[in-house]
Amino acid sequence: MAFLRRLLYRRLTDPETTQEDRCSLVFDTDTKRLYVEREVAHSDTGSGSTVEYHTATMDIADYLMQGGQTAGHRELWRLLRALFNEASDSAASSSEI
Repeated sequence: MAFLRRLLYRRLTDPETTQEDRCSLVFDTDTKRLYVEREVAHSDTGSGSTVEYHTATMDIADYLMQGGQTAGHRELWRLLRALFNEASDSAASSSEI
């Protein structure tokens, strides 16, 4: 099972209890599924550096419909625009040939 990942955003917060929030665009090469994966890691430095991980997956449309425009949303929109602009340019140049 191979996964291709592209980081959309990563945020570290709070010096006392480290929390990392990360979203990635993921393509599962086996199932041919493209989705967004959000992982939150929380480490409490006072309790022996225990780390808790929570991971959730969601469809791209569901991710983009969430409230607010985070850095992850902006990066995903940028990737989608670049992908479709590239596809449009390829189609235009091949139709000219």
